[in-house]
Amino acid sequence: MRQGADWPPDVRGKIRKRLQVPKFKPHTGTGKRVKVTGKGKIVREKAGKRHLLEGKSSHVTRRMTGTVVIAEADLPRVKKLLGR
Repeated sequence: MRQGADWPPDVRGKIRKRLQVPKFKPHTGTGKRVKVTGKGKIVREKAGKRHLLEGKSSHVTRRMTGTVVIAEADLPRVKKLLGR
């Protein structure tokens, strides 16, 4: 006979739930904002180039193009959010 088969149904469900391994879902917003390169670096787009560009000089808008590697201080948090 299986262990706990004679227990009431409400107790069986609580025990089964307690024995389950907690699941982790990656943060979907972070997944949309960063990209993992082939070598494992995490890169992001530079901020500030979405709107109000008329008031910014061409030098500033050119400087905001492209992607940059995530800062070392932010890596542990971003990796946790990505599930890595």
